[in-house]
Amino acid sequence: MADPASQARARSEEQDPIDFEAALAELEALVGRMETGSLSLEESLAAFERGIKLTRECQSALKSAELRIKALTQEGDELDLSGDDGDRS
Repeated sequence: MADPASQARARSEEQDPIDFEAALAELEALVGRMETGSLSLEESLAAFERGIKLTRECQSALKSAELRIKALTQEGDELDLSGDDGDRS
């Protein structure tokens, strides 16, 4: 049975998606814990499941950011991101 802190975290994760940076940091911490080899089989499986969920959240956030960038750059084709001020002297 999971401890109360784990249960509370699981409930809050279902309700509020976490931001990209927080998800990535948690994923990196999980990988670090798994690489030590000190987790039991059950702990490793739980960490793996959580890692998969975090990976999907990160991929989704990156895809959303990519789509937003594409939309912003396409709606203003005249937008000059080169840094030039237009002078060609």
